[in-house]
Amino acid sequence: MTAMTFNEKFPHQQICSASSLTIDLPQPPQRFYRHGWQSWSLAAWTDLTPLPVQKPAILHPMQVDPVYAKELRPHSSWVGAVEWNHGKILLLGSLGQGAHVTLNGLRLEGSYETGGGDWFIASGDETAIFSEYARQLGRRFGTKTGKPAPRVWCSWYSLYTAIDEKWLIRVFEELGDLPFDVLQVDDGWQIKTGDWEANPKFPAGMKALADRIKSTGRKAGLWLAPLIAVKSSQLFREHPNWFLHDQRGYLVSAGFNWGEQLYALDTTHPEALRWLSSLLRQSRLWGFDYLKLDFLYAGALPGKRYQEMPRETAYREGLKVLREAMGKDAFFLACGAPIIPSLGLCDAMRIGADVSGEWENRRDVVFLQNPAVPSAKNAIRTTHHRLWLSSLVHVDPDVAYFRSKVCFMTLEQKSLLQNLALVCGFKATSDLPQWLTANERENLRNFLESEPKVKQISRYAFRIDDCHVDFSTAMSLSEELHGAEAIAAAAVGWLGNHGWALRINDRIEKNALEKLKKGL
Repeated sequence: MTAMTFNEKFPHQQICSASSLTIDLPQPPQRFYRHGWQSWSLAAWTDLTPLPVQKPAILHPMQVDPVYAKELRPHSSWVGAVEWNHGKILLLGSLGQGAHVTLNGLRLEGSYETGGGDWFIASGDETAIFSEYARQLGRRFGTKTGKPAPRVWCSWYSLYTAIDEKWLIRVFEELGDLPFDVLQVDDGWQIKTGDWEANPKFPAGMKALADRIKSTGRKAGLWLAPLIAVKSSQLFREHPNWFLHDQRGYLVSAGFNWGEQLYALDTTHPEALRWLSSLLRQSRLWGFDYLKLDFLYAGALPGKRYQEMPRETAYREGLKVLREAMGKDAFFLACGAPIIPSLGLCDAMRIGADVSGEWENRRDVVFLQNPAVPSAKNAIRTTHHRLWLSSLVHVDPDVAYFRSKVCFMTLEQKSLLQNLALVCGFKATSDLPQWLTANERENLRNFLESEPKVKQISRYAFRIDDCHVDFSTAMSLSEELHGAEAIAAAAVGWLGNHGWALRINDRIEKNALEKLKKGL
């Protein structure tokens, strides 16, 4: 172990090589920068109070790094930082894969899961230090391509999985001349997650749908989750040996969604890799040039693989196969993705939690103490704390809302989402044209056409042209629960850990979506 002491003679910046290292701090810091493992995992400056273990545990594989899900000390994937009251920070960041940073009392500790690697250590101004850290990562993993970030209409945040061919074609027509570059078909087109063929709601097939999109003058986009499969899928039933197992031979959980258990493909299995390559090539042959690959964390979950190698190395090798199969000319958006191992292979990356049509949900945020669930506030918080990645990859903050129908945010809250998209330079929405008033449609057009000057003026404040924008209202986390609320939280968490309860919730949401769809 390499040991250092932080004092007035500490070098401003240095790079050292070690499997693990410790930096002794002169006094307790006031804040710690937590950087979550994948797109949806919390990233934020927080105080040193232990954060509660988020609930439900059944979702840990798809929201946090399950290896560290119950760690109560301030900790962080790849990079962590401490801040004192004078505003200066000390950053410890790995320049390789499979590393973790922990604040252990007066010690900032970093370690690689296997082997060793380089570390970037710097003290001083936050903006300058994170910028240099990003530059060092870019030298090792690669930086973003010259492709511009497209303006995207996505089907997800309107009717979610309740999409069909007829309804989408109607939307494409009613979007008219709104200046979108990509029309993206999200979840709901496939037979099952794992069985990537058009379901009966898309009788003409996916090539015909892509052709219809391209007839509007835009590129066709498609959502896939190639590294996971639900238990009932044909892929899983026929090839269970392609999936990740633990040391005892049991299947590794990749979470729970679509009312089913999820399993993770082993990205070192040669037959699974051939299948993945074929899937991505088929998607391109259908005519989809913009590919959103989701739930990618599954490729880096801990487990026993066909070919033994560090889990993040296995993920990155699998991602290389996907990138090669889709071709360099495709635009690749990574989502639910381990951050550092994805750099240099994708064109854009989701860097925060999913948004939703509400600012925050009391059940999820208060009772489950879960900052990774979909909500506008969660999305803004984590996205903002990862803006330092923008020199490495197009940073996707998820969609902005303009509609007032089927949306439960205030104008101010919607404005924060819109302004965050302008800061990121990545613009998308799922608003249905038939849900927009004339004024809302015009606001959307102006948003898509705008190219504002953006300048950061403090940690949470920006100047966007002549407008001052402060994201501070989205930065707070839930406080510790006591008494009756703590009891209620325990009950909600218990329910959330049972598949039957999640299936009931999923069925209720689907029924509500079908009713909403009939009213269009």
